[in-house]
Amino acid sequence: MSNWSRYIKDFVSYLKIEKGLAENSILAYQNDVAKLCDFAVSNQKSPTEITYNDLKQFIAELFDLGLSARSQARIISGIKQFYGFLLLENVISDDPSELLEQPKIGRKLPEILTIEEIDALIAAIDLSKNEGHRNRAIIETLYSCGLRVSELINLRFSDLYFEEGFIRVIGKGNKERLVPVSPQVQKEIELYNDHIRRNQEITKGHENIVFLNRRGSQLTRVMIFTIIKELAKAIGLTKTISPHTFRHSFATHLIEGGANLRAIQDMLGHESITTTEIYTHLDQRFLREAILSFHPRNSS
Repeated sequence: MSNWSRYIKDFVSYLKIEKGLAENSILAYQNDVAKLCDFAVSNQKSPTEITYNDLKQFIAELFDLGLSARSQARIISGIKQFYGFLLLENVISDDPSELLEQPKIGRKLPEILTIEEIDALIAAIDLSKNEGHRNRAIIETLYSCGLRVSELINLRFSDLYFEEGFIRVIGKGNKERLVPVSPQVQKEIELYNDHIRRNQEITKGHENIVFLNRRGSQLTRVMIFTIIKELAKAIGLTKTISPHTFRHSFATHLIEGGANLRAIQDMLGHESITTTEIYTHLDQRFLREAILSFHPRNSS
């Protein structure tokens, strides 16, 4: 144990003086190495006697204790720093942590809405109010076209190609894409434009913007968030949702319906197919839930 205490103390000094790390970071690394110390002492091994196989066994025990992949990854990072320090100080000639692999940390799957929940949100919109038709068109466009909120508020009439069945979207990095537009979206935008928008005074410079506020100016991102949160509250929806939730739901429902991943990538305007692949994981979650719910082997 004495060897461990001395090396950990020297390691902490190194992190503080030479690496200049913050106190919280130093404490985290110290705690990570302390866990390895407990394991090593129970196996009667000093820091210089620990092997790669010992470290693999240590990580396996962390897994058995139920530590998350993220916590395991942080501890491995601390161990690598510790043995990097021992190597630097010539305490060891070979680093046993060199081949240690970080566990794969799964991306947090985004919240999605069911078709029934989307229908309920749309049904909750009060069409007796002027903004009702606008809000209905907004929700339909977000969901049916999978737009980012910034793309929605910047949508222009010159971007609408209803006869061809497309809208032009200017996405991240000013990259342009064409997205298919459903007859329902066309109908809602036309209703809003014919009955509400044409009858209001429009601020100069905003004449081409599709969705306007009561003062005839372009809507803000915050206003879209507010509209959605109020609708969620109206139907008693407990999920935490945002404009992006409709984009996630759009992609997930397409995957569940059998759509091609590349086509979804194009519609979402993702630079990399890897970004789009998260929706295949969502689909797997959907399939797993379906199997657990309906497979005869899972019935009680």
